[in-house]
Amino acid sequence: MKKLLIANRGEIAIRIARAARDHGIASVAIYADADAGALHVGMADEAYGLGPGRPSDTYLNIEKILAIAARCGADAVHPGYGFLSERAEFAEAVEKAGLTWVGPAAPVIRALGDKVEARRIAAKAGAPLVKGSDGPLASAREAVAFAKAAGLPIAIKAAFGGGGRGMKVAWTLEEVPALYDSAVREAKEAFGRGECYAEQFLHRPRHIEAQVLADTHGNVLVLGTRDCSLQRRNQKLVEEAPAPFLSDAQRRTIEEAARAICTEAGYVGAGTVEFLLSQEGVISFLEVNTRLQVEHPVTEETTGIDIVIEQLRIAGGKPLSFTEPPAPRGHAIEFRINAEDAGRGFLPTPGRITAFRPPSGPGIRLDSGVEAGSEIPALYDSLMAKLIVTGTTRAQALARARRALAEFEIEGVASVLPFHRAVLAERGFTGEDGFSVHTGWIETEFRGIEPAPRVEAADATLVRSFIEIDGKRHRIALPAQFFSGLAPAPAAQATPEEAADGCVTAPMAGTLLSWLIADGAEVAEGEAVAIMEAMKMETRIRAPRAGRIRFAQQPGTSLAAGAELARID
Repeated sequence: MKKLLIANRGEIAIRIARAARDHGIASVAIYADADAGALHVGMADEAYGLGPGRPSDTYLNIEKILAIAARCGADAVHPGYGFLSERAEFAEAVEKAGLTWVGPAAPVIRALGDKVEARRIAAKAGAPLVKGSDGPLASAREAVAFAKAAGLPIAIKAAFGGGGRGMKVAWTLEEVPALYDSAVREAKEAFGRGECYAEQFLHRPRHIEAQVLADTHGNVLVLGTRDCSLQRRNQKLVEEAPAPFLSDAQRRTIEEAARAICTEAGYVGAGTVEFLLSQEGVISFLEVNTRLQVEHPVTEETTGIDIVIEQLRIAGGKPLSFTEPPAPRGHAIEFRINAEDAGRGFLPTPGRITAFRPPSGPGIRLDSGVEAGSEIPALYDSLMAKLIVTGTTRAQALARARRALAEFEIEGVASVLPFHRAVLAERGFTGEDGFSVHTGWIETEFRGIEPAPRVEAADATLVRSFIEIDGKRHRIALPAQFFSGLAPAPAAQATPEEAADGCVTAPMAGTLLSWLIADGAEVAEGEAVAIMEAMKMETRIRAPRAGRIRFAQQPGTSLAAGAELARID
């Protein structure tokens, strides 16, 4: 392995480029036009453009990515997480092109990526399981039938996805059809496939996972556990290792089941086996993520193992650099620093970062994909950086986390920093009275925080672009009129007067996916009237008052925060 193409963006692309440099190989970055100014582009040895468009035109375009690999002479591909990382067809295409794929073999990705087949493998391995549908659901009607047979609540999940996208929880039969349709839409957008299945939903469970590394020499090792229970919209916000407040028997069950599942599947590479742990102590297999996890740094900090370098070693045919998983050393907590306004329901807040002042000092690690001046596009997920805090004990890690979060300052876009600071004041998380956090804790028990101040859109008088010379990227910035016909038209922004009562406005920058009612229909106050998508997440837009609605925008339109969607008379 001489030159590694990183088929990703943001902080994980930077993380992989650093590991490549530590491992003594060259790295190649790729980037969409929306990422022309992204930090990861300059961190690699070379950078190549993917052109304009949505993710399906850029980071999900296998043909474009492999063409770049051929052009730059890369001999290996690392997919990171998200995007194409769990797509068997990408792994196959990489290997067919004569390149080394840094990940498990395509048949294993296909088997474990199919959540229904993964449940069958887990059952064969003797892992604990709750009841699920017998294969993907063909329609909303089948989803309703499963809910009637299995009992509510149920979870409807993307059969070929993960990370909470394409997952909806139904508590009543009446909402099952709409949630099924929404899950299918999200699954198609995020993973390119819309098949969904259903399973019983454990109420108020913890989310526990085990990190696995397996090589081609028969070694399958579990590097301990992580707790990832603190989530919003089924997306993790805080993770820690080792998972606290587990009994020895529970930890042993999870680690042994993870090892058995990966052995049964013939797994090779880095992967994560995820479980749910109910309030009553019931453990149930959830899924296998056939890739590097966002939260892998907490395991690195508590084991001393560079998981990305181990991935590179495994892909090169070498054995793991250790024969037994090391005992955990201390405790680590990761805080995902997302561009979201936690005081407004974690609405995404794309825009330009005007100030970025991270913490430092003992026990602090920052994996960041941004800096002051970075643009946060609305096309991708909202993760800007990851703050990882380590201490000799969980109590010390919590104390250092309070200090680090107090130091951390981000301006220009809203961030979840205020949420993280508030969480560290919650006894249910810190554990003085026992650990009571569960996957729905934010929505049901968290006291909430104040909305972030509104931020004006960044000055768009300059268009920042680039040129390529022999694979090297060079930045340019010119007046917008130089790019007339090339630069996208600015999205409409509502004035304060237009945002009066009766005006339905976009709560964040994003794309209007669909209207849920007809133009001219009578609507009730609070009724869901539209669906917007930003940073890969759907948000329902509700009527501010009752009356007759008149549309001002059509589905597919990209809008700024505050833009008028409709008026209600």
